[in-house]
Amino acid sequence: MSCNHCKMAVEKALKAVEGVTGAVVDLAAKTATVAHGPAVTRNQLVEAVEKAGYQVVG
Repeated sequence: MSCNHCKMAVEKALKAVEGVTGAVVDLAAKTATVAHGPAVTRNQLVEAVEKAGYQVVG
């Protein structure tokens, strides 16, 4: 991710996952912080990011 458009696209994808209550992407750190309920899995979040056209590292 290198621009504000990327940041917004990833946040939107994460927030669309059922059970996610918030998502914030930090471009400088290349991280995303996601608030979610207990039923949300890492795999669901990774899938959402990948469907948006981005790669999850780590």
